[in-house]
Amino acid sequence: MRILKLITRMDDIGGAQIHVQDLSLSLKRSGHEVIILSRGTGPVTDVLQEQGIRCEQLIHLNLAISPFHDLLALMELCKWIKEIDPDILAAHSSKAGMLGRLAGKICGVPTVFTAHGWAFSEGVPESKRKVYRLLERCAGFISNGIITVSDYDYDLACKNKIINGAKMRTIHNGVPDIPDSNRRKNQRSPLRIIMVARFAFPKEQPLLLQALENIEEPDWELDLVGDGPRLNELKEKVQRSSLSHRIHFLGNRRDVPELLANAHIFVLTSQYEGLPISIIEAMRCGLPIVASDVGGVEELVKEGENGFLIPRGDATLLTSKLKTLMANQPLMEKMGQVSRQRYEAKFSFEKMRDQTLQMYRDILESQAQSPKVLLPEKKREV
Repeated sequence: MRILKLITRMDDIGGAQIHVQDLSLSLKRSGHEVIILSRGTGPVTDVLQEQGIRCEQLIHLNLAISPFHDLLALMELCKWIKEIDPDILAAHSSKAGMLGRLAGKICGVPTVFTAHGWAFSEGVPESKRKVYRLLERCAGFISNGIITVSDYDYDLACKNKIINGAKMRTIHNGVPDIPDSNRRKNQRSPLRIIMVARFAFPKEQPLLLQALENIEEPDWELDLVGDGPRLNELKEKVQRSSLSHRIHFLGNRRDVPELLANAHIFVLTSQYEGLPISIIEAMRCGLPIVASDVGGVEELVKEGENGFLIPRGDATLLTSKLKTLMANQPLMEKMGQVSRQRYEAKFSFEKMRDQTLQMYRDILESQAQSPKVLLPEKKREV
């Protein structure tokens, strides 16, 4: 089938971008044609284009809500849809999800929206939650199908009456496996902690730094991987602190699996989440996890089994749990093993890919059988 993937931005690296990259590459290897539309370009589009996947830019697509620019982006998107003539449009992230479903309705193309965490989730400012809740309810009326990446997001959508539950399906995120050589192997000192996340809301790197201020022993170092608008501010703050020699800002990296393999503990602090791919990557590597108990994180991290869950914003408990892990090498080993086992059982890439492709096929079949939708006859294999 010809699949048009729409995502709000590709000029940065986050979970949604990695999801689109991995899924697109796998679909292409399976014989499907994939085209990417987005705002901006970056390392992810470089990888996709190197593998022969067409990536095009939407000039008028902005992150913020703007009726004028959004109308221009909608018109631009409709032109691309008519030119590409896809079998299905798969939209990712909130803004692309809104415009994609509307453009699909206008152009008569079935759409599926993957919600990588709702913009009306707990932890989002209330004013923003109200706006996005209303917008998602309106978009729900023209949605052919929605994929939620966690049961938490599925339940939240039902609670807020976004769409009939029969049109939604939870498909947990998954990531491709790695060679044994890229799994956790660091037994050396100092103890290494790692967080992979953008330096932007809803991530909370400052909370982790606050927690680490109260930990002197054992000797530790922190790798912060990622980029974003809050990076320079945090760098300056760390340079003025007593922790500067222990904290390393690594920027965006293509060797995240290798960095994880050389770490002892993975941490993710945030205000809200969908189902973080960064945690799944750490589980794949065999790391114990300490993470904020938000969104679908509890579906990844089982308290006391493969890590610890921390209430949103609780630096004191974060310090305590980190101390517990850092002082107990056997516990780190055991939790890391359980992480790997949970990855293999529940969050493999193949499982996610097959379920996603089946969702696409089910939507196409449903639309083809609907008397309200007249799809043009196409000879491409589905």
